[in-house]
Amino acid sequence: MSPNPLLGVVFHWLGGLASGSFYVPYKGVRKWSWETYWLVGGIFSWILCPWLFAYFMTNDLFGVLKQQSAGTLWWTYFFGVLWGLGGLTYGLTMRFLGLSLGTGVALGYCAAFGTLVPPIFKYFTPNFSVFASGTSIVDIAKSTSGQVTLAGVGVCLVGIAIAALAGFTKESEMPEAQKKESIKEFNFKKGIAVATFCGIMSACFAFGLQAGKDINAASLAAHTNTIWTGLPALPVVLLGGFTTNFIWCVLLNFKNRTGYQYLASHVRAEHAHHGGSSGSEHGGTTATKAATPTDLKIPVLSNYLFSALAGTMWYFQFFFYTMGATQMGKYDFASWTLHMASIIIFATMWGWIFHEWKGSSKKAHLLIGGGIATLLLSTIVIGVGTAMNGGKTFHDILNTLLGK
Repeated sequence: MSPNPLLGVVFHWLGGLASGSFYVPYKGVRKWSWETYWLVGGIFSWILCPWLFAYFMTNDLFGVLKQQSAGTLWWTYFFGVLWGLGGLTYGLTMRFLGLSLGTGVALGYCAAFGTLVPPIFKYFTPNFSVFASGTSIVDIAKSTSGQVTLAGVGVCLVGIAIAALAGFTKESEMPEAQKKESIKEFNFKKGIAVATFCGIMSACFAFGLQAGKDINAASLAAHTNTIWTGLPALPVVLLGGFTTNFIWCVLLNFKNRTGYQYLASHVRAEHAHHGGSSGSEHGGTTATKAATPTDLKIPVLSNYLFSALAGTMWYFQFFFYTMGATQMGKYDFASWTLHMASIIIFATMWGWIFHEWKGSSKKAHLLIGGGIATLLLSTIVIGVGTAMNGGKTFHDILNTLLGK
């Protein structure tokens, strides 16, 4: 089956919708600390969903993985561990900056590093096994289609910068009390530091997927439908992410004495008066008066359901991402940019819905609108560039879009 870039863009947008929306169900969690609901959701994100979908939608999953060299499995897992540090701090970024600003800053770094580093690294270290199957930045830049695709990446980075500028503008204009009406733990300096680290480390997921290309090829050889061949690498990458997050969350459970929350029906008295030991807005009651039995009751079932929904939604970002990547042809390196752009678009949408931009100036609203429009333009440009790689001219693509 030949690549279909338009279909690839649609899949990447679906992945962006899942990623930009996954944190929303966590807002329904009550009386749990951050580390508790993050780990519960993560079990669905990093363990259950990856293995179940890969097992049922591909052929001979375990046989495919057994065929791989130790090097392939190690690098795929290792980059997952590094990415896990970024995924871990992504949740903290949302807590300190909110959905729209936090996503814009973190994914700005993530888009730049995840998109451009593999082809650049391929050029300087052509024999490094992780990037051996990729295309170098020089080879990409030599063709017209590659130049158009790179231009789309550039437009995307500009859009991300505009979206981040909108967030900075909002932050400088709004008083502290108003910011905390919609983002209870708003902390700009701490949030920017965490978002920077998060964005750079999160780009390692793109490297993990690149390292797992041999797994994809083996799955295709096992007669898996092309569109699903990216799924078998996900359990390996995400196992690395699970390792990092599991260790950190369990350490916080011990440090903050919140491990009891997984099974408890009521908040312990020591946590009843200060909003949860981890500082999460969902960690407990914030009342200064004596807590009533109703205040102390933990909605265990709904907490698990909301966390499971969030974790499953999170997984679907990469479920659709791998599908989209199979349709991008030679320039699947641009998949990461499309993914980041679509996440920012949908996360900003949720930011508006939750009134994170309420009270900000017309300038801030114009900037965020311009940033989103620029990101939309970037997806179109990248789609055109990848379609041109299939031998189509811009005139051919225009006629196709117009139905001629």
